[in-house]
Amino acid sequence: MHDATAVPGAYDRSVRTRRIAFGYRPLAKHFVDGDIVMSHVMAILSATFPKGEQFFIDSVRNYRQDIGDNELRQQVAGFIGQETMHGREHDRLNLLLHDLGYPTKFVDRATGIVLGVIHRRAPKAVQLAFTAAAEHFTSVLAEQLLADDPFEEQEVPEELRALFRWHALEECEHKSVAYDVYREQVGSEVIRLLVMDVTTAALVTVAAASIASCVLTDRSARHPLRFAASLFNLRNSPFARKTILLRIAEYHRPGFHPDDRDTEELVARWRTELFGEEGSLRDRLVRSADSA
Repeated sequence: MHDATAVPGAYDRSVRTRRIAFGYRPLAKHFVDGDIVMSHVMAILSATFPKGEQFFIDSVRNYRQDIGDNELRQQVAGFIGQETMHGREHDRLNLLLHDLGYPTKFVDRATGIVLGVIHRRAPKAVQLAFTAAAEHFTSVLAEQLLADDPFEEQEVPEELRALFRWHALEECEHKSVAYDVYREQVGSEVIRLLVMDVTTAALVTVAAASIASCVLTDRSARHPLRFAASLFNLRNSPFARKTILLRIAEYHRPGFHPDDRDTEELVARWRTELFGEEGSLRDRLVRSADSA
């Protein structure tokens, strides 16, 4: 564990729950810059979050009372609070996306069924390893979103822009929590790496399902030229960078730890931009005491 309080002015590694509420408004069908595929990818991704976040919470809670490190116990409390808020806000967004014709309710149910089976059948160590692996994926994507900030150049509704920036910031803040709980309570490298391989396959399947949902549920995607152009445009997405694959692959490196990737300056900057005294999301905080 890293002690942020040992040195005056050291980086703040606390994981704080920000109770926040967004005011969603009606959306255009293809709400990400008018792009068919990217809109579906973001919709399907959002649809997996509520059940996914709850699974992450439960897998960490399984070991909460056994954690010996006080700082880690405090970070776990913040992790649970942050993930709870993420699930709640994406649940609200998913209802809006469902009304636009996106299969968010179906994806939510399917995610719940799959994760429910894992919760009932898999050992707790495997559940926690799955959470640690999934958190690596989300933190890598979150860092890319904050560093590349595609929303600066894309036409995206302001509330969705705010939602995904807030979510990305908090994924970076708690990126090592589940991993540290796993390392303290389980520690098996064999389980960690095998579960990462399974998690990778599952997420590739989700990505393929996102594109399939375009064709199955969106008439616009059945126009060959428009759909082909949208697929081709994926190469410009910040999430299609080769560096993302390389950073995800780092999970297999012996001795890997999420904090090997230094995101302190990035996190500090976005904490200020979003929740500082003049932060763009400060007015959305339900309780100002929970601000950064």
